[in-house]
Amino acid sequence: MRNSRRPAQLLLRWYASARRDLPWRRTRDPWCVLVSEIMLQQTRVSTVIPYYERFLARFPTPESLAAAPEDELLALWSGLGYYSRARNLKRAAEAITAQGGFPETAEAWRQLPGIGGYTAAAVASICFHEPCAVLDGNVARVMARFTAEPGDIASPGVRLRLKERAQALLDPRRPGDFNQAVMELGATLCLPRQPKCLLCPWRDLCQAHQRGIVDQLPVKAPRRQPERLELQLALIVDQGRLLLRRRDGDERRLAGFWELPSLEDLPSSRALRPLGRFRHSITHNHFEVEVWYGRLRRRPKGCHWHELDRIDSLPVGAMTRKAVALLQRVHSQKSPQFGTA
Repeated sequence: MRNSRRPAQLLLRWYASARRDLPWRRTRDPWCVLVSEIMLQQTRVSTVIPYYERFLARFPTPESLAAAPEDELLALWSGLGYYSRARNLKRAAEAITAQGGFPETAEAWRQLPGIGGYTAAAVASICFHEPCAVLDGNVARVMARFTAEPGDIASPGVRLRLKERAQALLDPRRPGDFNQAVMELGATLCLPRQPKCLLCPWRDLCQAHQRGIVDQLPVKAPRRQPERLELQLALIVDQGRLLLRRRDGDERRLAGFWELPSLEDLPSSRALRPLGRFRHSITHNHFEVEVWYGRLRRRPKGCHWHELDRIDSLPVGAMTRKAVALLQRVHSQKSPQFGTA
């Protein structure tokens, strides 16, 4: 293969002209890159951008996050989901602050709380030019097609093999750009469905494209069937205050977050009436949520009043936010049924 056809050169040339202008690509600050990589895990770029900008405006350094109360962090993260990421980021910030600076190698980054192999390789390569390849979902898909990998992409052995192949292709002179370029290729061209092969800089080198099996790769084991659940929430408002309960600290999901009580949490729900319904998905659970609305004479045990117009300052999950938005939509219609609540 002629030197001008080397995969790394083709990829980097494409990346120079095709890459998206994203805020975390305008800096090599390890803190900014770390925050972006944590937020981007299982979350769309368009969703992350406003959170990223607000987060760094409030926490511009690891020291500022390390000193902040967890409730403030969770409130700022509310709506982004996967809240263990936020807690792990705070723990990492505390460790960075304690050791007086940033690690410079992927192995050292992996010693920080909540930092896995992908994040460690991304920050080390982008900020400290360590020649270590990353492997996230996008990169795994690209490499599986590029090499016509026949194995299940979720298999640890297959993932190790794909990372080794990415490492072999990586340009050691520009490891950060190479890693971002492969991720960009997977995010914009080498898509899970209807990949844009005609625009791909690796089209002529891609084994899946040469064999006509792009749509068959990567190989994935059958997904677990989602579980459908029904849930009834109580939206209790009184004099501009909303009734919420706090999840126990030992609960696995949304520990420490404020949420609406369920009808089961209330001693009497006869004074409530249906407000509306919405759907909400959390990993493998699909919820059909019915919201009940009204007032109660007494505050139930374990629940507390919070000013409705200050909900954004609390750590509140997406399901509760959807219920409050449902109430606001009903009020905006000026329905007399809800006008005195």
